Amino acid sequence: MTIENIQALIHGDETRTLELKKTTGELKDGMRSVCAFLNTAGGWLLFGIAPTTLKILGQEVTDNTRQEIAREIAKLEPLIDLPVEYIDVPDRSGYEVIAIHVNAAGYWNAPYTYDSKQYIRIESTTVVMPRDMFEDRLMRSKNNRYKWEDQVCEGITIADLEEQRIRGGVRLGVERGRMPESSLMETTERLVEKLKLTTPDGKLKNAAAALFLHDTSQFPQFLLRMARFRGTNKNEFFDNQRAYGNFFTLLDAGMAFFFKHLSISGKIVGFTREEKLEVPAEALREALTNALCHRFFHNTSSSVGIAIYDDRIEIENSGHLPEELTTETIKQSHHSFPQNPTIADVLFKTTFLENWGSGVGRIMDACREANLPEPEYNQNASFVWVTFRRTAIQAYSPSTPTTPQDKNPTTPSTPSTSKRENAKLKRLRTLLSAIGENGASLKVLMAAMQRKDRKGFVSTYITPNIETGYIAMLYPETPNHPMQSYYLTNKGREALTNL
Repeated sequence: MTIENIQALIHGDETRTLELKKTTGELKDGMRSVCAFLNTAGGWLLFGIAPTTLKILGQEVTDNTRQEIAREIAKLEPLIDLPVEYIDVPDRSGYEVIAIHVNAAGYWNAPYTYDSKQYIRIESTTVVMPRDMFEDRLMRSKNNRYKWEDQVCEGITIADLEEQRIRGGVRLGVERGRMPESSLMETTERLVEKLKLTTPDGKLKNAAAALFLHDTSQFPQFLLRMARFRGTNKNEFFDNQRAYGNFFTLLDAGMAFFFKHLSISGKIVGFTREEKLEVPAEALREALTNALCHRFFHNTSSSVGIAIYDDRIEIENSGHLPEELTTETIKQSHHSFPQNPTIADVLFKTTFLENWGSGVGRIMDACREANLPEPEYNQNASFVWVTFRRTAIQAYSPSTPTTPQDKNPTTPSTPSTSKRENAKLKRLRTLLSAIGENGASLKVLMAAMQRKDRKGFVSTYITPNIETGYIAMLYPETPNHPMQSYYLTNKGREALTNL
């Protein structure tokens, strides 16, 4: 290290990997930053630099100074050998810059503490690492059996899991070549075992509960918070909901909330009508999937949140980005560093999650194709969140539809008085009511309409109402998706109100 190297290093002020101190009078504060560097992305601690002016001042270094630095380094745990460099300052005889460089601990290494406290780096600030993050890092540094997702889930059996969800996911995995075709003939017990959701002695893991458990009341952290705020802050909301359930239940609830509160546009393509959310559904679904998959689970007070404002949409989850990634590098091509590898592997095999860290790229591609700004990633000590900007401020106006009004004289606004038309409107009301605010599957809708012919039901009830713009599909790009659900558009909600 030379004085020229230092000049190049300090150009541009403090960063996530650079901390400047005027003298070792701030040694303890500086060592907290060293601890944070070790727990985050590595970095440099320099003494003898004025933080405000970036002027290289140096300081007098005595034997006592060196001993004091050694004593403070010894307070780092686990024990680490940190080289300390002393660089002469030109034109200031007897004055030196003290430089300490540290590399980040590996992804699976135990977290570091300084003076029995743990720290991380958030941008250019050193903060105390939250307890749940510290415990998670400790568990990750041990054998996998200590990870929350791989621990035994006491008190549940195969009968407590949603078999339809399991088999639907497996069918998708077979269709995409991620699971062998023979999986379609396996028992539920065998499928759960193949998905590595059981321990060697056959007990179900917590991961099985997070993905497929029917009654999740024993897990308060299986929570999705959803709110539509008025304006651009959290001062006032007009819709505030909470959903509890497994991964798939929360994914459905979140997508239903998006369909409820975001504008939908439609256009005729060939003989069908295509419905599109103002922010692509595939981008929102990928971001929500990531949040539900990569979140902290071991903290019972943790959760995932959706916040919709007039000018943006935010999806947040408890946790943090892997140390190998930042809020900027996550947008670049990168390897996958799953917080919960067992859960992520199941979602990959069932096609709900892609591998190799490609999800963020697909989100950005979808936004780019829709002529929207690229999403923004942020994190603090407890949460990671992604922000989608709405191209124009969308103030809430419940009386203003977001799709063109149907000019057909037999729409609910001008119903025919004939018995035939009244019967038609009654069936439409039953269908739209069955979909409701949270959406519904084809099976649920057929039961509500007392129909058994699937093909006839789709052609008579589903397709026409998609073309009219009353309902939309959760997976429009895959009409026969085994997890397909249907949601009311703004036009459909208005129609239901008028019926």
